[in-house]
Amino acid sequence: MPYRKTIQEIETACQSDLHKGLSEEEAQRRQKEQGKNILNKKKKVTLLQMFLEQFQDPMVIILIIGAIVSIFLKEYMDACIILVVIVLNAIIGVIQEFKAEKAIDALEKLSEPKAYVLRDGYLKEINSEDLVVGDIVELEAGRYIPADMRLLTSTNLKVEESTLTGESEAIEKQADIVYPDEMHIADQRNMVFMSTYVTYGKAQGMVVRCGMDSEVGKIARMLDETKEDMTPLQQRLAHLSKILGMLSLGVCAAMFVVAILQGRNLFDMLLLSISLAVAAIPEGLPAVVTIVLALGVQVMSKQNAIVRKLHAVETLGSVSVICSDKTGTLTQNKMHVVSSYANGMLQEVNDELLKGMVLCNDASISQNEVLGEPTETALLCFGEKQGFHKKDLDMKYVRVNEIPFDSNRKRMTTIHQHEREVVAYTKGALEKILAMCTSVWQDGKAVRMSNYEKQRILEASRQVSEDAQRVLALARKTLKSPYEDDVENKMCFIGFVGLMDPPREEVKDAIARCYKAGIRVAMITGDHPLTALAIARRLGIAKQETEVITGNQLDAMSDEELCASVKGYRVFARVTPQHKVRIVQAFKQNDMVVAMGGDGVNDAPSLKQADIGIAMGQGGTDVCKQASDMILADDNFATIVKAVEEGRGIYENIQKAILYLLSCNLGEIMSLFLAILCMPHVVSTLSAIQILWVNLITDAFPALALGVDPMEWDIMEQQPRNAKESLFAHGGWMFTILNGMFIGTITLVAFRYGLNSSPAKAQTMAFMVLSLSQLFHAFNLRSRTHSIFAVGLFKNKWLILTFLFSTALQTAVCQLPIFNFILKTVPLDMMSWGLVFGLSASVIFINEASKWFAKDK
Repeated sequence: MPYRKTIQEIETACQSDLHKGLSEEEAQRRQKEQGKNILNKKKKVTLLQMFLEQFQDPMVIILIIGAIVSIFLKEYMDACIILVVIVLNAIIGVIQEFKAEKAIDALEKLSEPKAYVLRDGYLKEINSEDLVVGDIVELEAGRYIPADMRLLTSTNLKVEESTLTGESEAIEKQADIVYPDEMHIADQRNMVFMSTYVTYGKAQGMVVRCGMDSEVGKIARMLDETKEDMTPLQQRLAHLSKILGMLSLGVCAAMFVVAILQGRNLFDMLLLSISLAVAAIPEGLPAVVTIVLALGVQVMSKQNAIVRKLHAVETLGSVSVICSDKTGTLTQNKMHVVSSYANGMLQEVNDELLKGMVLCNDASISQNEVLGEPTETALLCFGEKQGFHKKDLDMKYVRVNEIPFDSNRKRMTTIHQHEREVVAYTKGALEKILAMCTSVWQDGKAVRMSNYEKQRILEASRQVSEDAQRVLALARKTLKSPYEDDVENKMCFIGFVGLMDPPREEVKDAIARCYKAGIRVAMITGDHPLTALAIARRLGIAKQETEVITGNQLDAMSDEELCASVKGYRVFARVTPQHKVRIVQAFKQNDMVVAMGGDGVNDAPSLKQADIGIAMGQGGTDVCKQASDMILADDNFATIVKAVEEGRGIYENIQKAILYLLSCNLGEIMSLFLAILCMPHVVSTLSAIQILWVNLITDAFPALALGVDPMEWDIMEQQPRNAKESLFAHGGWMFTILNGMFIGTITLVAFRYGLNSSPAKAQTMAFMVLSLSQLFHAFNLRSRTHSIFAVGLFKNKWLILTFLFSTALQTAVCQLPIFNFILKTVPLDMMSWGLVFGLSASVIFINEASKWFAKDK
């Protein structure tokens, strides 16, 4: 048991080196023996299993019954066609599922967790799945623990282990404990476990168990695999499909009863009713939605927005407020020191300020590269340029203790031993540092802090903050012992530096686009209010001080007061993670859909609270990424705006596909049912085979082409969509019903014209008009408000190709003898073809006229 062994015993047992770690060759050898450090996933469904699953759909079963009925009636050709349709539908379904699965696999690879590991004496970042037993891993706040590890060193380490133990409170860990007896997993304070995460402090640990051998791996073996839930949109569509299916079956049953009363052939009408039921029920809707979402997710990943959950794409389209962190998202995250204050003067430095900023710093220099958090790397570079080298100072002033930074305290303290002297340096927000200082460092010595001196410091910091600089102050204190309790009290103020993180060039335009799209932008930052306002002014987020509120002011407000006034604020400064949760809740209570960006471990609650949680891919912690719905690969605000635009476009395309399928299905039902009702003594409008052909050729492919339709030019000039809005809002139902009735009517007109020659010609003309009018109708769905000529008739190349291919196929179906035999069609003369194309194209003219009248009105 690793927790019962000393560090030296663990080193021997794992055959590793505490100072150098494993060599790359040894790590690769062990990985071949042990396998990757991953938990076994549900066994993937094979292509054959996917194919067989397609035949479990109730509608496909009805179709198979239809094929059996055809064989029983000795209609072998009909049976063959039905079976071909079944197989083709199954193949399309498999292709769609396979594409969606591949898209999600690609996204999982993009968001794989990383680990800092010691190999060959160098610290490097690798994928967590490449860890092996014996690896030495660096841990810090916000990092997920990638394997079971025995701690080697620890500094104020706290770990959240609720995934294993159920205890929500973070557990303190300590490397130097050794247990003589067996202990429960929750009591092993010298161990950390896979899938838990660090909430505070830092540590170094040696991997002792990987993958399925880990504690969480043992639990994984006992868990039953659960099926992935449908997205909210898919659930709505499944419900819609059931309702429409029941209505369609009702109509088909009524049609069958009417046909019996009229004395028609019983078996022919049974086959026709079954075929119509299959064609009328939009069983393709969930499949179309899945493939459109999967394709959209792939497009977004190429634009640096990695969507972790499919429902996020749906919600993105209705975002009405984006709460964004300032640093790295709105700004470049390239901090550098541009001003300083020491000895009572601006733009002055002294040795103590430079030394303290380098020592009270967790950044490091490795192979001429500065590693660490941007603010700390800027301070380190500032000191290095002045000749204060961290490597030399760390040798002279050995760090013996520390109080790490956290977002609530807004400061960090390091304690150093220099010969016989013990000195503490505290670095942090000016108001926090100044509040605990009783003296000030001037000309190499500490003097009493007077009220005049305090005002001078505050005035200097105000000048710096107004220029959008972030102020970081430094204080020091001589101690008797490295382990004194009251370190951060009665300290000596050394000075401060002003750091600048310039705004990203593209962000200002992105924010302007947000306001045009009716999306509010709120900057949430831990910075000083003056610094935050200066950046906000540059970016066009806020103009006046009245639009800025601080954390202290938020504390003085009740939730009801915040809810009533939150819309009036654009900048939230000096806020804590708890404030972020309250801000998100206040916006949501105002019926706004909130997208929230974050990067720290403490941001996870607000990301979960938001409708869309957005984690930073470069600077974000593992915990933050796991709590998010979307990850920004480039930590850029402009990427959020692109993702919102893409979300709007994807939702509109799904809506287009749905309205198209339903209006076409309604047209099929109308043409058949009304013909049987109004013309009782003639053949049915379409044969069963023709109905199935229309369902396969003129329904599925145009719907998929509409799913990848280019976005309308004014999509970011529209107000955000209400999240609770129906798929048929803004006249969607009326559009569907009227177009369905029109398609059914012109099909009957063609049928009636054809009856003047023969029943076969009547069926052929009805078949041609129904299929071609649906192909023309697909163009109407490009935009329900703008003319198709205004949005660009040829912009959707997939729709054009689908139209041309399907039209050519329909022409061949009508004119070639082989298709005449299979689909019971007859060749048409030029006059008939003119009528067919004229009636089919009229669906465009009637929609264009309605758009023109609506616009004029």
